[in-house]
Amino acid sequence: MSSATTLLRLENLSCASCVRRAETAIAAVPGVADARVNLATSRAVVRHDGHRETLEAVRRALDTAGYPEQHGDAGDDHGPDWNRVLWAAALALPVVVLEMGGHVVPAFHTFLHATFGALTLPLVQLILTTAVLLGPGRAILAAGIKSLSARAPEMNALVTLGAGSAWALSVWAMLWPAGGGHIYFESAAVIITLVLLGRALEARARWQAGAAIRALAGLAPSEAEVLTETGLKPRATAELVPGDHVFVRPGARIPVDGHVTEGMSFVDEAMLTGEPIPAEKRAGDPVTGGSVNGTGALTIRADRTGADTTLAGIVRLVEEAQATRMPIQRLVDRVTGWFVPGVLAIAALTLLGWAVFGGAEGLSMGAVAAISVLVIACPCAMGLAAPVSILVGTGRAAELGVLFARGDALQRLSDARAVAFDKTGTLTKGRPEVREITPAKGRKPDDVIRIAGALEARSEHPIAHAILRAASERGVALPEARDVTARPGAGLDGRIAAGHVNLRAASTDFGAPSVASGPDTSVDVVLDGAWIGRIALRDTPRGEAPEAMAWLRRRGIVTALVTGDGDGPAAAVARLLGIARVTSRARPDDKVTAIEDLARDHGPVAFVGDGLNDAPALAAADVGIAMGTGTDVAMGAADVVLARGRLTDLATAIDISGATMRNIRENLVWAFAYNTLLIPVAAGLLYPVTGLLLSPALAAGAMAASSLLVVLNALRLRRTRSALPDAAQEAAAVALPAT
Repeated sequence: MSSATTLLRLENLSCASCVRRAETAIAAVPGVADARVNLATSRAVVRHDGHRETLEAVRRALDTAGYPEQHGDAGDDHGPDWNRVLWAAALALPVVVLEMGGHVVPAFHTFLHATFGALTLPLVQLILTTAVLLGPGRAILAAGIKSLSARAPEMNALVTLGAGSAWALSVWAMLWPAGGGHIYFESAAVIITLVLLGRALEARARWQAGAAIRALAGLAPSEAEVLTETGLKPRATAELVPGDHVFVRPGARIPVDGHVTEGMSFVDEAMLTGEPIPAEKRAGDPVTGGSVNGTGALTIRADRTGADTTLAGIVRLVEEAQATRMPIQRLVDRVTGWFVPGVLAIAALTLLGWAVFGGAEGLSMGAVAAISVLVIACPCAMGLAAPVSILVGTGRAAELGVLFARGDALQRLSDARAVAFDKTGTLTKGRPEVREITPAKGRKPDDVIRIAGALEARSEHPIAHAILRAASERGVALPEARDVTARPGAGLDGRIAAGHVNLRAASTDFGAPSVASGPDTSVDVVLDGAWIGRIALRDTPRGEAPEAMAWLRRRGIVTALVTGDGDGPAAAVARLLGIARVTSRARPDDKVTAIEDLARDHGPVAFVGDGLNDAPALAAADVGIAMGTGTDVAMGAADVVLARGRLTDLATAIDISGATMRNIRENLVWAFAYNTLLIPVAAGLLYPVTGLLLSPALAAGAMAASSLLVVLNALRLRRTRSALPDAAQEAAAVALPAT
């Protein structure tokens, strides 16, 4: 059965209850396997059977639930939200002045009554307030009524009940003035206006929070020049296909992943590699979309275009991470599941309590208190607490070269107490050099290199590159190999014309000298079961590795080395980097066992690797971290990718994960404390002591301020910097377009 994942932007998402209701509506559609709705981004990630009918049914279900698909840029800081705020404010201001002006200046009240009459003023307020409710506030009321009718109340329902009750009480007081009721038209108008203002400010803040992902997406040019039989033709980048030849002028951004076919230039790849010095590119060299061409013109053959480019993959990873629900979010989901119905019950009890114990004015004052409870208790802040922090944290991480493939990895990485590392390509430069070739009796060194190189030509392992470089330097022609199979942890098997070849980690199986205690990595070359020689290679630690290991030790994080390499090379690297716990000669299943042992001894474990044989360990660890310079298999199995292939970015990843989790906890503490403290105040608990009762309008202001505070607190994460900054990282970070 085919499957597909679709990203939808939704309207009217305003609180955690909205998220719950939207997800429930999507999940009820036949053919939907999974649905995740993110309040901070107003997006739904829907995994379904790939049929168009299923997707249309999802859209209908969302529309029925009150969360239709959003089109255009309604969510940005210049969209319709601000238009609604301005219209609501313009209509509400006269209502506030007419009602409250007399309380500030008594003479103004006398003037209004003398000029317009006692009946005209309430009528004007009724008209203006009704215009606010049915005009700018129409979407809120419609969503609220829809959720109430579906018996699934959420924030819009609370606002609808609050503002609607204030309007209804005021109309009642107008029609039956002898009842002694008060007019609260200004409360109804101000509630809607402040809710709209709060949402507009939240939308702007969320738009700012998404600046990083837009900056990444903006690195790809929108148009390219394609070489055709009739010359250069402009074409939209989205319309390019593999095989197209693209002409890139000096200073322009490269639109595709591909290879240079003509020309020479220096290309700035800092946005991907972190290297501040442009890389020389000639015919045959690979280039990456989004990087900046230097002073020379290049012709590039497109290998990957559109959604298949490296840059598009990075953007997709970040977007998917931002849509992920953290384990801590489950607490919020459970609370909001009963929160809104609980608020409705509290509001009813507030009205009843005032009516019974409040004396002659009890019913009127109880109505005001109940309205304030409904408005102030909207769970916007709780719903935004986690997703908006994830949005900002993952976006800032991407700017600094760290890609969280899954948002929940933020929480798991912050809990890690140990980090295990692969060796080759992870702790070392991944560019070993052939140091010595030991042929069997009757064989020559070139024979050993020729046979090994035939198989290694089909491999992407760093050792393969080293052997192929040695073959090239010696001028050795490589025979054709077939049926080449990589056996993780056990080397390569394949066939050449001379027979079956096996490349394996050096051992004493063939009576060859032991290499266990030396610092070199050695490979035995076996032809039809006979040992024909050994190739010794040596790799050196990355320049930033000692600093990264020292940083981890200062943080109290245990480090370990888990490698398939021999005892000698593993011990040499561990000694240089101060790693005490070493597991060598580890096959993929041995690496998983080592991870489990480390977790049992120290707690949650992160594993950092880059190769095919690291994939099981990356998947088994609490957090799998892949080097961006590694294999596609490793990156596919990882939760986090260090895009620039720098170990110092590991420190940044851990720092950002910790900062994001602290930020989420701060937001949740504020959101829960806000509701815990202010709901009793709104209900009038302090009235017997202070004689003051919270106005519904002030309740709306407090509610909007609470949500905005949560978003602004999350935006502080944008100031996070590299934990171990260096010139290359800083250059790469500032290479992103200003936003």
